[in-house]
Amino acid sequence: MTGKKIMDVKRLAQVVTEARHQGKRVVHCHGVFDFLHIGHIRYFEQARAMGDVLVVTLTPDRFVDKGPHRPAFTETLRVEAIASLSCVDYVAINEWPTAEETLQLIHPDIYVKGSEFKNIQADMTGKIAREEKVARDLDIRLAFTDDIVFSSTSLINRFISVYPQEVNEYLDLFRNRHPRDDVLAVIDRMATLKVLVIGDVIVDEYVYCEAIGKFSKDPVLAVKYLSEDRFAGGVLAVANYVANFAGQVELISVLGNRNHYEPFIRAALNKKIKPDFFTVEGIPTVVKRRILDGYSLNKLIEIYDLDERELPPAVSEAICTTIRERAAKADVVLISDFGHGAINDQITETLCETAPFLAINTQANVGNRGFHTISRYPRADYACIAEHEMRLEARDARGELRPILEQTCRRLKARYMIVTRGQWGCLVSGAGDEFAAVPAFACKVVDRAGAGDAFLAVTALAAAQKIPFEVLGFIGNVVGAEAVEIVGNDKAIDKLKIKKCIVSLLK
Repeated sequence: MTGKKIMDVKRLAQVVTEARHQGKRVVHCHGVFDFLHIGHIRYFEQARAMGDVLVVTLTPDRFVDKGPHRPAFTETLRVEAIASLSCVDYVAINEWPTAEETLQLIHPDIYVKGSEFKNIQADMTGKIAREEKVARDLDIRLAFTDDIVFSSTSLINRFISVYPQEVNEYLDLFRNRHPRDDVLAVIDRMATLKVLVIGDVIVDEYVYCEAIGKFSKDPVLAVKYLSEDRFAGGVLAVANYVANFAGQVELISVLGNRNHYEPFIRAALNKKIKPDFFTVEGIPTVVKRRILDGYSLNKLIEIYDLDERELPPAVSEAICTTIRERAAKADVVLISDFGHGAINDQITETLCETAPFLAINTQANVGNRGFHTISRYPRADYACIAEHEMRLEARDARGELRPILEQTCRRLKARYMIVTRGQWGCLVSGAGDEFAAVPAFACKVVDRAGAGDAFLAVTALAAAQKIPFEVLGFIGNVVGAEAVEIVGNDKAIDKLKIKKCIVSLLK
């Protein structure tokens, strides 16, 4: 019986049409319904009482945007649970993120939402307002139930959380120390900031292959080409992340005139960004080409195309002149320094002299390891580096990390400094005695590349607001958890998605 209720949305549209031709009034409910509870059941029962046939559509897993720990139940389990209810006549998994297209396809008589959605203006996503417009245009009645409200998110966090006990205990403490609205306000205030971003352009190429065996004459793995992707990486990715949160974004960087990739780069930038590219003769734009197994996404080999010769004096001076013109007008100057030659000592000195709020990341990678650490900068207001980069800076592979972090932070005279630690979260320190350790919130890791760029971009905008240390680390780890689910820098982290994740974690 339950199986007969479940169908795809196209078949559901046919069923609804047939029912309406028979003079029956069709009622439609839509949502995630991740943790089926008494609130949902009473919502469905009230909706069913408004008509003759109740159809339910639910958001598919790929469009659930309530944080890295959601959905708690797969779409298959969720649809089976709803189909088991006697008050529900038919149920389908939606094909779109919202019910807008679904309403147009199935055209019910009544579209019913829960009482918590009555204040349409309070919906931060704007989805309910868009659905209301579609319903109005199609002459579909929009109705709301009137009953007690339960939160699936709150119940999941309390009773079936996917996180270890220590993370759940931390979140309980964080909720008590920092009101959710205060954390969300930090994200909202980013829209008032003007940001200047400077660093190394990197074009990331992912070549997906399938292993076909060992080469017959040499001990070499042979692979078959499948497909490839190209992403705007390095400072381009950082600028794109910033643009999704900040009000105004300017970008300064360097391109080579050989294999310059400029049309691709400009097309890949957020339209909000105003770029200034300085061309250096005789060198390529930096390209990092990764050969991956197409199934597991494990990286097999990485090929660098770069030339790290010094910037010509004329180019260096032109960049410094531009920095002097732009930095004083910015709220935040954000340096994404990959050590590939876009920032020399003259530019470093100019940045440190002119930036009103200086946020820095110096990345240690195979192209610069041992030659490029945070100590090349005499000061920072905010610095963010990974644990291995901090240990390289301190020449200390095994010592306790907190004293190393605090010592480096004092030397830079930084208001904030963060060390990211992957699955162990991050540590946050200040020039005084302030310190916070924040656990990681990632549940699924697809690709770690680019996660640090996202973390840096958003936390720099938060740090400029002089927020509590723990809140800074929390926001960074929320962003990191979302970023590791994305291949490379395929898309920039969405501001609304981060806000919804924060709401979900702090319910």
